[in-house]
Amino acid sequence: MAMSLTETRYTISEVEARTGLTQHTLRWYERIGLMPHVDRSHSGQRRFTDKDLGWLSFVGKLRATGMSVADMVRYAELVREGDHTVGERRELLERTRREVRARLVELTDALGVLDFKIDMYAMNTTSTTSTQTTSAETVAGKARL
Repeated sequence: MAMSLTETRYTISEVEARTGLTQHTLRWYERIGLMPHVDRSHSGQRRFTDKDLGWLSFVGKLRATGMSVADMVRYAELVREGDHTVGERRELLERTRREVRARLVELTDALGVLDFKIDMYAMNTTSTTSTQTTSAETVAGKARL
């Protein structure tokens, strides 16, 4: 695919600064097939486009979901294969969405427990500032959580 002469191109150092991904990671993404073909300058230096930056942003979102590298690479392969893979791509993303939702439920439950304990300790601290607990009371308290 030919690039327009007016299209902004970024060096690997500029992409590192914009994305927070190291140059090593960017090269690795390209090597494993997670990053589509990156154009090169006449001297062989990588030249990334805004489209590449958009792809890297999307990959970052997939990483945040906990999607495995293998699944991310598979997704990238499907994209390169063309429109006939839309159904398989959708299935992969739907499965990931289900996993994220399940983790959100777990995290919400864990957050509720933390909030409860923090509130309990906050109330306990204000009401018992002059009361010292014994070692036995501390052990008994730990047994209750």
